[in-house]
Amino acid sequence: MITVDDALALLFALAKPLGTERVSLLDGAGRVLAEPVVAERDQPPFPASAMDGYAVAEARPGDRLTVIGESAAGARFDGAVGAGQAVRIFTGAPVPPGATRIVIQEDVTRDGDTIVIGAALDTAGYIRPAGNDFCKGARVEAGRILTASDIALIASMNLPEITVARRPNVALISTGDELVMPGDALGPDQIIASNTFGLHALLTALGARPRLLPIARDNAASLKTCFDLASGADLVITVGGASVGDHDLVAPVAAELGMEQAFHKVAMRPGKPLMSGRIGSAMMIGLPGNPVSAMVCGHVFVAPVIRALLGLPAEPAPRQEAPLAAPITANGTREHYMRARLDDSGLTVFDRQDSSLLSVLGAANALVVRPVGDPPRAAGETMSYLPL
Repeated sequence: MITVDDALALLFALAKPLGTERVSLLDGAGRVLAEPVVAERDQPPFPASAMDGYAVAEARPGDRLTVIGESAAGARFDGAVGAGQAVRIFTGAPVPPGATRIVIQEDVTRDGDTIVIGAALDTAGYIRPAGNDFCKGARVEAGRILTASDIALIASMNLPEITVARRPNVALISTGDELVMPGDALGPDQIIASNTFGLHALLTALGARPRLLPIARDNAASLKTCFDLASGADLVITVGGASVGDHDLVAPVAAELGMEQAFHKVAMRPGKPLMSGRIGSAMMIGLPGNPVSAMVCGHVFVAPVIRALLGLPAEPAPRQEAPLAAPITANGTREHYMRARLDDSGLTVFDRQDSSLLSVLGAANALVVRPVGDPPRAAGETMSYLPL
């Protein structure tokens, strides 16, 4: 068995970025920006009014000014403002040459084409200078997952398309005679294939393109058929059949198909039977069949691999720290990822840690990480955890 850190290092050695593609800005949210975006214009491209009011060259309380025109958003005043003059202006409209400030409409009294400046004149200028937000040549750097705010910023830079990392195509294969799809008729000895549905959701949230393939039965022919159906995938993930029992066929069938194995078995709980390698042009990860084991390995291993395939830094899933709300006993000889609940009182590790209990995983929002040989921990001690 190898350590979690060693397994991640071997996985990252296999996980090479997949290249780029051009997409519409409307399709850019959640994608990884692969090339810098450079603004093609200043924003705003002209001095703009920050308020509704009057653009003036100068103003003092009691001044009487003649209104000579109007400047609206999208329709500027075609002229300049001189002494004793004012231009009616609206928020976002271009400020005419000669104006040094905006007198807000609340500070004036208007009678026809004449305004009188009130006694309580606001001292603010209310003019947004050209380039106040950003100037031509401003950049949004590559290597970031684009948020809604990023998309709005790039749109304002006048760029309708962007270059992003190509999404990994991931084939998901459940294995086992005992499995049926949700909604199908169940035999007396069968259970629902839940693992790939949870992994599909996780992969989608990470920015991958998962494909759910038919269930591979516990025979070599069925498993080979599913591997054939995975053709074209960047990453093939099998669930189950990765141990060493008589019905665990993933490793020997994958080897027969030419898999170059990187490792098999990791010193962790849950998730010991994990395996990985390369089969043809695709990376492969074989996950354990126990549902919690599969999902924990999804967070610990699959998520960092997807980020690496997207060109993001190849690094472990980020951990945080919080105090324990209740004591826990000593850990054993494998790194342990314990389901826990984090609230205002701290981390509460669930008593039941059996790797078949999805209900406990569903109640958890954290995985407390226990190093090998970690001693008993008292309430209040700080522990590392992975957020779920």
